[in-house]
Amino acid sequence: MSTKRSDAATRWLAPEEEHAWRAYRRMVTVVQARTAQDLAELGLSEPDYEVLSTLSERTDGTGTLREQAAKMEWSRSRLSRHATRMEARGLIRRAPDPADGRGCLLVLTEVGLDTLRQAAPAHVASVRRHFVDQLDPQELTVLRRIATKLAGEPENLR
Repeated sequence: MSTKRSDAATRWLAPEEEHAWRAYRRMVTVVQARTAQDLAELGLSEPDYEVLSTLSERTDGTGTLREQAAKMEWSRSRLSRHATRMEARGLIRRAPDPADGRGCLLVLTEVGLDTLRQAAPAHVASVRRHFVDQLDPQELTVLRRIATKLAGEPENLR
């Protein structure tokens, strides 16, 4: 059965659009897999690193589970299960969220901060090797503009 039904409302991709889409998907898959593999060698997953780095950027090392889940595009329950595993490893701890009786705060522990400090140089080297150093400055600028546009985020995203 053909996937291209004769539905007049469907705007099928032109060959160049399909090639761009497939190239984008392949790029995301390859870069993410390679940087994830490098993080795994450090004993961290990408979500571990995302949570730790986000919390480390806050002056008090604390953020709500709700905000973190939204940032990661995860459900709160999925992040809660992941946070349980991180908490068991001593990377974070949970605290009641005074603003949300059903929510909780994620708090970066000293172990978590030390783990992040040890992993960060290797992670940055991995990002550089698999992404940044593969592109020239003009390509990075264009890619940043495209990424922020597609993510619906302000152009001045840090």
